[in-house]
Amino acid sequence: MEKKLKIALIGYGKMGKAVGQLARDRGHEVVVIIDSQSEWETKDRQLQACDVAFEFTTPATASGNIRKCFDAGVPVVCGTTGWLHELPAITRLCNDKQQSLFYATNFSVGVNFFFELNKRLAGFLANLEGYRPRIMETHHTEKLDAPSGTAITLANDIISHREKLTQWVNADQDEAEHLLPIKSYRIENITGTHVVRYDSVVDSIEIKHTSHNRSGFAEGALLAAQWLQNKTGVFCMHDLLNI
Repeated sequence: MEKKLKIALIGYGKMGKAVGQLARDRGHEVVVIIDSQSEWETKDRQLQACDVAFEFTTPATASGNIRKCFDAGVPVVCGTTGWLHELPAITRLCNDKQQSLFYATNFSVGVNFFFELNKRLAGFLANLEGYRPRIMETHHTEKLDAPSGTAITLANDIISHREKLTQWVNADQDEAEHLLPIKSYRIENITGTHVVRYDSVVDSIEIKHTSHNRSGFAEGALLAAQWLQNKTGVFCMHDLLNI
């Protein structure tokens, strides 16, 4: 039987609200919402009473928020992107304190299978230099980071299969053979679309994922929170989905 969770929402933007609404619909309790740095001191005791904290804020504040949750002894499900250069330090801290962290650049189950499809396609085309890869991602105008964390994950997985590719660049296209271009679009009311495209002189190969709404992200985040209970360490969607 699914455990009814006491939840903290760290950040109350689009994703925080989507997770909060779905959690309430499922019978979970949202104990506390922390939506600014000034609220941490006044709401610390409420945070300590929670079974899990959902962290959806900004790249600049994510790692600090995770540390505060560790200090409170509360497991964290983090969906903020743009901070993963700090993951090694956070991982060491998590293990030292015997806390738990679940992070994902995208909590959609469909997107995570899309990641696997991207890896397979990159492997198939790894030695075919005539096919040049590029990525296009489109999100709503309120998304703060560009490219998206999902696009960066796709790019890094492609780069790992191609010796001549050394890094991605946020641009429409790039003639340098060692760069993988990611083009970012920001359009009103777009939840999220990612396209991986390989072009050659004779044809093109394209895979695409389109999110119709945020419920898939919220569903995956809640699934992660349930799975994380009574575990210690750092986990991601590969662990949850066993892929």
